[in-house]
Amino acid sequence: MAVKLSHGDDDLDVNHDINVTPFIDVILVLLIIFMVAAPLSTVDVQVDLPASTATPAPRPDKPLFLTIDQQLGLSLGNNKVPRETFADALEAITKGDKETRIFLRADEEVAYGEIMVVMNMLREVGYLKIALVGLEQAPAATPAP
Repeated sequence: MAVKLSHGDDDLDVNHDINVTPFIDVILVLLIIFMVAAPLSTVDVQVDLPASTATPAPRPDKPLFLTIDQQLGLSLGNNKVPRETFADALEAITKGDKETRIFLRADEEVAYGEIMVVMNMLREVGYLKIALVGLEQAPAATPAP
């Protein structure tokens, strides 16, 4: 085992400064990567959503339909119901059973916001099982290449 104990004069002085240049280079590269990737993570693409081609769920024996017509009137089953007495009429038909599934139908011309208002009315009176009803459409055949 050999040890050099020479305290002779070295030609090089010890440098106590940290070289931060590689650190700055890495930070700048990461900054550029995040500047490029950040706009790609937002979604601003306008699309037309397709109609549903899912297989329909089995229909219950006595479904309860809530319909919103073109004039924004509400109907429970076949009976028109004013919005003021909607909660009472719903309670009477369901006999207070909050687990009853409500099938919500709306005319094609009814705005999405109005559908949300009616869904909020249902939620406020405690009916959380809501099914949206739409037309069933067969899947479109894909053209051969």
